[in-house]
Amino acid sequence: MNNPAGGQSSKSKAGSSQPSETSFKRKRGVFQKELQHMMYGFGDDQNPLPESVALMEDIVVEYITDLVHKAQDIGSKRGKLSVEDFLYLIRKDFPKLNRCRELLSMNEELKQARKAFETDEEKLRKAFETDEEKMRKAFEADEDKHGSTE
Repeated sequence: MNNPAGGQSSKSKAGSSQPSETSFKRKRGVFQKELQHMMYGFGDDQNPLPESVALMEDIVVEYITDLVHKAQDIGSKRGKLSVEDFLYLIRKDFPKLNRCRELLSMNEELKQARKAFETDEEKLRKAFETDEEKMRKAFEADEDKHGSTE
C-alpha cells in the first residue's frame, strides 16, 4: 500500500546518515579535523573522503548525544548530572572505562599542578611587592634624610 502522506518509510530513515526532521539543527564539521586525524591513526588515508568524515561525525555525535541523554535520566533521580553517571553507563566497556578513569586522573593531576603553580606564583608576586615596597620606603627615607638640594 502507498503511504498517502508521501513520507519516508522507517527503513529509509534508519539507513540515512542525516538527522531526523525532529532533531535539532547542529553545526556540521565541528569535529572534522579531529576525526580525520583519528581515522588516519586507525588506518584510513591521511585525507579521508569528506563523506566518510561526515558519516563518522554523525555517528559520534549521535553516540554522545544518546549517552548524555541516558546520563541525564540517571542524574535526574538525584537532581544533578555527575561524572559517575557516565562511568556507570560505560561500566561494562572495560577499555572505555579504564581510559575515562585515566583521563580523569590526569585531569586531577593537572588541576593540582596548576593550583601549586598559582600558589608559587602568588608567593613570588607578594615577595616582589614586599621588596618593591621596602625599596620605595628606603628611597623615600634617603630622600628625606638628604633632602632636595635644588
